Amino acid sequence: MRKIYVLDTNILIHDPHSIYSFKENDVVLPIYVVEEIDHLKRNQTTAIQARTASRVLDEVRKKGCLSKGVELEGDIFFRVEIENDLSLLPPSLKREIVDNNILSVTLGIKKKNPDKKVVIITKDINMRIKADALGLDVEDYETDMVEYSDLDEGYYEVEVSEENFKKFEKSGRISPWELKLQIHLTANSFIKMKCGEKETVGRHIDSKIVKFINGDISAWGARARNDEQRYAMELLMDDNIKVVSLVGRAGTGKTLLAIAAGLELVVEKHRYKKLLIARPIIPMGKDLGYLPGGEDEKLRPWMQPIYDNIDFLSGNKEEKSGEKVIAGLQSMGLLKIEALTYIRGRSIPSGFIIIDEAQNLTPLEVKTIITRAGEDTKIVLTGDPYQIDSPYLDANTNGLTYMAEKFKDEEIAGHITLKKGERSALAELGAKLL
Repeated sequence: MRKIYVLDTNILIHDPHSIYSFKENDVVLPIYVVEEIDHLKRNQTTAIQARTASRVLDEVRKKGCLSKGVELEGDIFFRVEIENDLSLLPPSLKREIVDNNILSVTLGIKKKNPDKKVVIITKDINMRIKADALGLDVEDYETDMVEYSDLDEGYYEVEVSEENFKKFEKSGRISPWELKLQIHLTANSFIKMKCGEKETVGRHIDSKIVKFINGDISAWGARARNDEQRYAMELLMDDNIKVVSLVGRAGTGKTLLAIAAGLELVVEKHRYKKLLIARPIIPMGKDLGYLPGGEDEKLRPWMQPIYDNIDFLSGNKEEKSGEKVIAGLQSMGLLKIEALTYIRGRSIPSGFIIIDEAQNLTPLEVKTIITRAGEDTKIVLTGDPYQIDSPYLDANTNGLTYMAEKFKDEEIAGHITLKKGERSALAELGAKLL
């Protein structure tokens, strides 16, 4: 049976093409959503998505009258609802609030279509609570949702026979079928093979498990401290891997390893022409508001974790202070630290790009970033899906988790989930207990 899906504004901001995700059903957009999208064009954090959504709707408009409805591919009937019976709302809900108007439109649609299931789709938790209280069916947008708890960690541990263990140690390679593995090995995943007290590690490449060589090397004075970090270093230092996702809680070394590898490959080995480090500008708690000064001064509070990591690495390398190292690299054009907003619309060839705090990005924003990569460019995304500051994202719907899942079987991609904290004993205890 066909259903009627009513979309909230945040769905189109999350995915401007979401109207095409409900095949063989009716999709309705309350006129208030169109009005909200127009306002969000002026918001720096939502402007790109809002304008894209407007362009999508304008293309649909060319096919017919939106208020009467338009047939779309996938057997979708789309229309914009302009009628609103506010009397359907209980007196306790304020009429001037846009969310309440969207709810009353949905109630009207349900009243006119008693034989059809009407579902409101929203990423706003409070909106879902109010909709449920009003007797409406309500759901989150699940098209690009990935169950984070099921996300592949990027490494496995298996028991092997002594014969296979010796064969791998001698030749440096073995086929997964020889080990009779009962698991699906993702591309560039790592397999720790144990035989009694002995153990060795291989990496899954082109349907073979081969020894890896980069995991224990030093990068800009930094060296991996545990197995997970060694796996991450292997992916970071391999030029054949073009996109790497590093996921883990605070203190596991995600950003430090990525920056160390980037500096080593750009400054020391000259494999890439420049290192670009970017973060989304999303505050944790109350925003700082207007900040004085030029671009660097305005960005400094947001980028301080990057400066801290480079300062730490400079100390490991017995260089001068991190500030002087950063200034020197920037003056030579080897390093650029900037807000993620500035990366849109660019093409970046021969660059090593680090996107920190990528868990605060939507799947569309991650797609925008990855499509910026030019020839010979490598992109590293780091983040903790359990520390999200964006109001409409969670561990299952953010762009970092989504990208890691979609790229898991691609030979040019690698993913590692880091679990062991290495920042300090206090930081590790805080991450576990708090």
